[in-house]
Amino acid sequence: MTAWHRHVLDPVHTVAPTASPYDTPARTDLVARVRAFAMDEVLPVANRLDAAHEDIPAEILDRMGELGLFGILIPEDEGGLGLGVLEYCLVSEELARAWLSVGSIIARGNGTGCDSPDPDTRARLRRLSAQGKRIGAIAFSEPDAGSDLANVACAAERDGAPDDPDAGWVVTGTKRWVGHARSADFIHLLARTRPPREDRGPSDGLELFLVEKERGSFPAGVTGTPIDKIGYFGLTTWQLDLDGLRLSADALQDTGEEEGQGFKHSLGWLNVARAQTAARAVGLSRGALEDALVYAQQRVQFGLPIAEQQAIRHLLADMAAEVAAARQLYQYAAWLVDSGAPANVETSQAKLFASEVAERVTSKALQVFGGNGYTTDYAVERYWRDARLTTIFEGTSEIQRRIIADGLLTEAPLS
Repeated sequence: MTAWHRHVLDPVHTVAPTASPYDTPARTDLVARVRAFAMDEVLPVANRLDAAHEDIPAEILDRMGELGLFGILIPEDEGGLGLGVLEYCLVSEELARAWLSVGSIIARGNGTGCDSPDPDTRARLRRLSAQGKRIGAIAFSEPDAGSDLANVACAAERDGAPDDPDAGWVVTGTKRWVGHARSADFIHLLARTRPPREDRGPSDGLELFLVEKERGSFPAGVTGTPIDKIGYFGLTTWQLDLDGLRLSADALQDTGEEEGQGFKHSLGWLNVARAQTAARAVGLSRGALEDALVYAQQRVQFGLPIAEQQAIRHLLADMAAEVAAARQLYQYAAWLVDSGAPANVETSQAKLFASEVAERVTSKALQVFGGNGYTTDYAVERYWRDARLTTIFEGTSEIQRRIIADGLLTEAPLS
């Protein structure tokens, strides 16, 4: 571990949010507690383990459970904090500032995989989720189905008479980009139960299944191959091959609708996911900017800190302005989601802008570091690598532009 990695733990939070129209004493206190955890406990671990491509250690996950971070969105009477999407995003920004994967893992809790039709079972699962004792993995994407999830080909067939509701399922296919799969307590799986009906569109016939499993292994019928990524370490990402995976009848998640509508049910989380991704992108941007501010004041060239160079000062100013703008966008989008208002366009705008800001800001920060930025001695290269991913996952920038344009053109008056 380099000297920089030892000293970077105490940056001045000059660009951390200090005032917002969404501030309340409770939110300010929550952010302060999570920021202290992220900087004092997560960042040192990230600086050590990311370079070794190792996963988030159990002690970090346990501490997150103690802090309630896996239960932000879970009601208080079910063991959670009973907070909203805005708080969820504020926490995600702080965690991602230290390590993107830690800012991401909370989405594998917070009630994910707890939609049992039985109220008692649902409450029990949510309590485990809130405590960080039930952390899942999401298996939606496939080699030929990423942005176009309606093209999912993974097939689930009845293990018995097709019209027997008590018959189990046999699942065959391939899933890709499944983060945390082997370490998870369950896998949330999107599979096709029948061909789509012509009058209902290509997403018809897709359902969500819950694959319960033991941590550290795959269930019978599933094999996994780690994907060799260039970043986003801390969460091993897998390609899963499903060959005769057998599931019980109740593995099919109850959507309260006609069978074959699971994909539509899953869309309800997209606005939350986009807002959270925007927050994670802001966290990465902030980490890069804060490190650049410290470095620019320490690095001396031509007898002066490079922070005295106008070119560097302008870079830092532009970076700070973009980070502040991206933060306002995601906070507004999250507030809209919490209020129950339509937010498809706003969450896509936040995700698009914040992720592309992250790519620009981390690149500029690396430029401030000069040749030192292009080494693994400094955390800025991690922010740079991870920021590139935010323009891709949870819907690419191109998909966000399509959603935004569709919303604008639908609402625009005819000439």
